[in-house]
Amino acid sequence: MVTMLVGQVAERLGEPDGIIAFDPSNFPKRGTHSVGVKRQWWGHRGKGDNCQVGVFMGYVSRHDHALLDFRLSLPADWAQDAQRRQACHVLEDVRYQTRHEQGLEMLEAWAHQGPHGWVTGDDELGRHMRFRHALRERGERYVLGVPCTTTIRDLEAPSPAYQGRGRRPKVPWQSVTQWRQSLTVETWTHLTVRDGEKGPVEIELVRRRVQTRLERQCTGPAEWLVVTRQPLADDHTWRPRASRDATDQDARYRYHDYLSPTCVSKRELTEPSLSELARVIKAGACIAASFKRGKGEVGMDEYQGRTWHGWHHHMVLSLIAVWFLIGETHRGQQWTPALTLPQVRYGLSVLLLEVFCTPGIDSLCRQVQGQLLRNELARFYHHRTRKCLPPRKLRREIQ
Repeated sequence: MVTMLVGQVAERLGEPDGIIAFDPSNFPKRGTHSVGVKRQWWGHRGKGDNCQVGVFMGYVSRHDHALLDFRLSLPADWAQDAQRRQACHVLEDVRYQTRHEQGLEMLEAWAHQGPHGWVTGDDELGRHMRFRHALRERGERYVLGVPCTTTIRDLEAPSPAYQGRGRRPKVPWQSVTQWRQSLTVETWTHLTVRDGEKGPVEIELVRRRVQTRLERQCTGPAEWLVVTRQPLADDHTWRPRASRDATDQDARYRYHDYLSPTCVSKRELTEPSLSELARVIKAGACIAASFKRGKGEVGMDEYQGRTWHGWHHHMVLSLIAVWFLIGETHRGQQWTPALTLPQVRYGLSVLLLEVFCTPGIDSLCRQVQGQLLRNELARFYHHRTRKCLPPRKLRREIQ
């Protein structure tokens, strides 16, 4: 079923410069008997809590976005506990895997079916040197988050003055936070990525060629460091923190840090444009929206099963249900461009309950029309407060 899903997503949404995104999602649990449950870091709550964690692989294009595959993150103590494995029917060949190993496994399985030009993920993946090296060996371009404590050397900064003795001095190592604090206001570039429902999706970023210091103090290859910033007043639009050191902030802004390769498979890459980097970085917000679709519209997080097979069956059905709603939404948007996925789900649920409750097609259409008008008015006023005009399809009947 996952093979069928990946094939359909690639056929309808596939682009040569599409983006494969990896992101974990937490599922709250109160007990301790569900497979893989443990007290773990929860990005939405900003603290550790009792939950299951799934690592998901999604696809993002200019047309839409969808989740493709997933892996349940089985903690090490669960993988070594034969009694709990047997109680939850965990397969014998399942072993403990880190999240970046699970990501590489999914990429190896499906990368050839989904046309793409980029791979992206949060700092839980980007902090691992072996994951970035594996992507470069596969010829994959990536934009991966890194902690604000990452040690770097600026390759574009002038070297310190030579004193005439010994080795010529190099630019000193420093953390990304220290390097960012030395930037001037003119260094930052402001870009508009796309039009959003509440106004243009904007970002400020700076790019620099750097080296990172790897495990055991080894020097890594040259990479592009990309630092983005968002005003704290607009911080609700950003994804939850993947870890405690994922972001940094001052009195006005919150900062996110990313790395992108300068070469893959011993082949030099052209310097990526700032607009392309911004598009890939914002793909993370699309995957967060995919989780919102799954949990809000098809009950991805509403299950009572405790076993390995039960969790996987529920996730497969949830992903297929979301993809069905995406397809129906695209079909409806050919006649009603402003139609949204929640409205499609609402209309289908009413039609399926027609045996018990008969509101009639006319009543259903009036309700959806009222929702569309309220949404259009809200979008219009969101744009007006930001002193910009909404996209043309949103201004068809509102002037």
